[in-house]
Amino acid sequence: MTRSPDQDSAAWRARGIEGGIALVISDVDGTLVTTDKRLSPATVAAVRRLGAAGIGFTVASSRPPVGLAPLAAALSLSLPMAAFNGASIVGPDFGVISETLIPEEAAREAAGRLAAAGLDVWVFADGAWCLRDPEAPYTDLERRTLQAEPRVVADLGPLLAAASKIVGVSPDAARLAACEAEVAASLGARASVHRSQAYYLDVTPPGLDKGRFVDWMAGRLGIPAARIATFGDAGNDAAMFARSGLAIAMGNADDALKAKATLVTEGNDADGVARALERLLPA
Repeated sequence: MTRSPDQDSAAWRARGIEGGIALVISDVDGTLVTTDKRLSPATVAAVRRLGAAGIGFTVASSRPPVGLAPLAAALSLSLPMAAFNGASIVGPDFGVISETLIPEEAAREAAGRLAAAGLDVWVFADGAWCLRDPEAPYTDLERRTLQAEPRVVADLGPLLAAASKIVGVSPDAARLAACEAEVAASLGARASVHRSQAYYLDVTPPGLDKGRFVDWMAGRLGIPAARIATFGDAGNDAAMFARSGLAIAMGNADDALKAKATLVTEGNDADGVARALERLLPA
């Protein structure tokens, strides 16, 4: 059972982690940053306070590594980060620690099904964000998010042998939800299929997700996963919630994810991450 946001810090700490939080892992879009993709001053201050308290902080995102660089600089991140929902792990210097691609056959089927459903298709491959129509919906948003320009190509096919992530894009949330179910059923264990936003459907390598990153970080730092707190707002955060000791859903998350959380904080446009950390940490 989840709790709604409140100002009772003692109550939040009572629902916290035995032995104290050793690490916080946060999703990025819809969670750590505002809807217009900014880090608020309160969030930056909260992350700095974690560091001062000896608690680690890092991010796990559907973004490519290049899209994490501005956050890493602003927050002075010093731990590995997960990109592509955990399929790629990069160090604070953005050197690649591990990288897994979507199997080519699965990538080709996914791209074909997304296109057949009438979605715009993006392919992240060879370190680039690739698409056919640079004026399609959400391309401007993605430019601001990644602080990078897309590579415009006539044919996405040659990229599918080296795809880290394929995204189906649509402003029609209902269509995207239906497509998620169809593509997930078709690909089965050959790829992971989850919406990262109401308008993005991500296809990423199989067997790798944000939950695996929680386990990987626990091993890397020599701490139990039970002492890790996670924040998220979307379906691709559920695996991370299942593996961490304290799962905190954003107020803007859907009810299905909130049901999987330990606690619920305010939304991403109301400093939800910062407010949750204020309640969880001793004054």
